[in-house]
This record gives sequence, structure tokens and C-alpha cells, in this order.
Amino acid sequence: MLRGWARFLPAAAMVLVVLSGCARVGPDYRRPDPVVPIPSSFEQAGSSRSTGSSTDRWWEDFGNPELNRLVDDVLSNNLDMKLAAARILEIQGQFRRTRADRFPSLGYQATRKQQHQTVETVIPGSIEAVGPPSFIKVTPSRSEDMTLEVHSYSLAAPVSFEIDMWGRLARAEEAARADLLKAEENRRTVAQSVVAEAIGAYLEIESYERRIEITGKSIDNFRRGLALVERRYERGLATLLSLKQARRALAQAEASLPPLRQELGLAQQKLAVLLGRYPKTSPPRRQPEDYFRRLAPVPAGLPSELLLRRPDVRSAEASLRSLNALIGVAKASRFPSISLTGGFGYSSNELDRLVRPKSELWNLSLNLAGPIFNAGKLEAGQRMAEARYRQGLVEYAKQVLTAFREVEGALLRRREQIERRERIVTFLDEARATQNMAETRYERGLESYLDVLEAQQTRYQAEESLVLADLAILTNRVTLHRALGGGWADPGPVDSDRTTDESGPDGSGI
Repeated sequence: MLRGWARFLPAAAMVLVVLSGCARVGPDYRRPDPVVPIPSSFEQAGSSRSTGSSTDRWWEDFGNPELNRLVDDVLSNNLDMKLAAARILEIQGQFRRTRADRFPSLGYQATRKQQHQTVETVIPGSIEAVGPPSFIKVTPSRSEDMTLEVHSYSLAAPVSFEIDMWGRLARAEEAARADLLKAEENRRTVAQSVVAEAIGAYLEIESYERRIEITGKSIDNFRRGLALVERRYERGLATLLSLKQARRALAQAEASLPPLRQELGLAQQKLAVLLGRYPKTSPPRRQPEDYFRRLAPVPAGLPSELLLRRPDVRSAEASLRSLNALIGVAKASRFPSISLTGGFGYSSNELDRLVRPKSELWNLSLNLAGPIFNAGKLEAGQRMAEARYRQGLVEYAKQVLTAFREVEGALLRRREQIERRERIVTFLDEARATQNMAETRYERGLESYLDVLEAQQTRYQAEESLVLADLAILTNRVTLHRALGGGWADPGPVDSDRTTDESGPDGSGI
């Protein structure tokens, strides 16, 4: 058997020589130039030289251990993350299948053939002398049906290989590799999205809890005010209008509490689903007074770094690389294809004599096939591939400009939101002082209760505005990190065994 395979060595050597001289038709990929001039720094970055966060786990700057555990749970249990990992496994399979076309295909084939055939056979007649005196016995010719049974056995190893003379298979592998890179970057984009969404939901929950606490304090204050007005009304020191106004203010404050509890519950359910858990709710927690801590500015870096840091931009570039390679695939399809086919094996009518040198057989053929006339079909395919690449260029340019806009917008909002918070803090201090003065003057009979109610409502509105301003600043912090594309935890490599094991018997994974 080794003698037979040795006959293939010259052909294999020829194939290697031919392959070494193969060329790839179609354009080689080159990163496109920016559609707009890139500035040396972000316009809204200012002159801050702060080093910002020193760790990839930037959310640790919030100083909340519960938030740190939350992000770890999201990266491990989020269903969108598992879905993205499963998609990568699919793209990996597609890449391996495409890459396999560049290698020889070796198989095996064993057959046993049994053939039955009925044939008509003519038996000639005869003449013979029988006894004394001599008699002649004549037997006439006759025909009979005979069944023939033929057995044959064969064992072969067929081989086929396409010589990638024009680089069609190489370009197809290049496109598949770019698709795999795109899937990896999309998974990192999903990781950014779910982490940002989870942190945003957590911050919203804390904001609703603080607003519920403020509303509860206002309800208690309005109840004390109503009790005070009732006592003064009983003594003739307050009017019926003041009593009605006090009751109206209390009812209004109590009516604002259920919507806040509703929004809190919805935010808790949203966070639970992001964590891959059943959407449950829990009572509001008590929040500390000094919860807000001014965070150090985030270094924006250079605008050109966005092209390397943001996974969505890298994904768009990987898509562009794939479209560029597909141009080469379409162009190479217009050239002739060359393939080698062969086989080596044995054939015999007897099984015990199958694997013997005398039963050996082999074949080798070189096939050349190419288009002559197809009404411009293959040329149209190449033009379509080139048009898709031009579309990809536009999509890539849009993605880059969107990245710049998101960073500039987050930097602008950060500056304006910090200034707004300072104004709200001043407004709140004045509102508290006004409330104390109004309540004191009312008890002395120098002001109407309407002035007290207005001061109280203004104070609690200012406190709620401060909570909302803090939420906007913290949420924009998340948006800025996401826009800059840096400092995100790596979701880790895709583990095919783990992905399979976590699926239920029906493949649901729930």
C-alpha cells in the first residue's frame, strides 16, 4: 500500500510548487482615511490633566462594593452575554469550514457488490448407438436458463484538492476571519452595553429610593403642618382657607408616593433581568445623606485613539475588511479553477484476495474549468461586491463620527451638569432658609399659611432636583466611559464546553 501512495509524491510536490506561486486577486485591505480632519484634542475636554481612573474596573471609582459585585454578576450571568458567546461559536464554525476548503479532502470508500444474472444456455444434442442390433438414439439440442452470481469487493481512499491559483479560497478565509473578529468585537460591545445598562439601572434605583425618602419627609412635614393649622383653627387663629390649603398639600404629597414606588419596582425588575434573575422587587432602602462624591475627571485622551479603543468602531472596520476580501472572492470566480482528484485502493472478486498488490488500483486527474459565456453574471457579482464595500466605507465613517459625537457630548454634559448642580445646591440652601423663616413668621402670625406651603414645596422640589442632578452626573459618567471605549472589563474567552453545559435539556439555558 505504501508503494501506491508513493506514486502520489511527485504530484504532491507539483501542487506545493504551484501553490507557492499563487497570487491573490483583488485589493489588499488598507484602513481608510478619516472623512473629516481629526483634531489633536477633544474640544470639550478642557485643560484638565487629571490621570482619572487607574484601573480597568472604572466603576470602582464610585466606592460601592455592591456595585462592583453587580458588574461581575452581569458579566457572568447576563443572557445577552451568553447569546453573544453562542454567536461567536457559530462564527468560529463558519470560519473553520471556510478555511477547510484550502486543504485536501481525503475520504474512504468500501463497497461490496453482488450481482445476479440469468442467461439462456444452449445444450447441444447427441447421437449414440444403443444395443444389438444397432439402434441410433438421437438427443435433440435444447436451451436452459442459468443464474450467474458474481461478487466483487473494493476498498479505496479518494482525494480531492482545489489549487487556489487566483487566491479565491484565501480571500474567502480572509473574509471569514474578519467576520470572526467582528463577532468578537460585537461581544465586547454587548459587554459594554449590559454593564452600562446595569450600572444605570442601579443608579436609578438609588435615585428613586432617595426621592421616596424625600417624599416621605415632606409627607411627615405636611402632617405636622396640618396638625399645627388645626390647633390654630380650633383657637380661631387660622382661617378655614388655611386648613384647606394644608390638607391639599398633604394629599398632593401622598399622591406622589405611589408613582415613585412603581418606578422603583420597574427599575428593580429591569436590573434583575440584566442579572439573569427572576424580576423581583424589594422595599426601598435608606440612603445616606452624603452619598454623592465628586469623582475625578476622566482623561479623554486623543481622538485618534477612539479608532483603536472602541469595539463598535473596530467591529465596523472588521466588517469593512471582510467586504474588501469578498471583492477578491468575486473577482477570482471569473478565472478558471484547477482541481486535482485521485484515489488509491484495491478491487477484487474475492474478499480474501482484496488487499494484495495484484488487486491494487489508483487514478489521478487534473481538472480545469472556467466560464466562457454567462451574460455578465460573474462581472455583476464583482460589481456588487465592490458596491457593498463602498457601503461599508460609509457605515465605517458614520460609526467614527458617531463615536466623536458621543465623546464630545458626554464631555459637554459633564461640564454643564456640574455647574447646574452647584446652582441647585445654592438654591436648596436658600429654600431651606426661606422655609424656616416662613414657618417662624407664621407661628408669630406675621405670614399666611400659603407662604409656608410655598416655601415647603419649593424646598422639597429643590431636594428632588438635586437628586436628579446627581443621577444625571453619575449616569453621564457611565456614558463617558462607554463613549471613550477604554477601561472595560474583558468578558473573557468563549468556552464552548461551558456554553453547552449551561444549556438545559431543551437547549433553553434557563
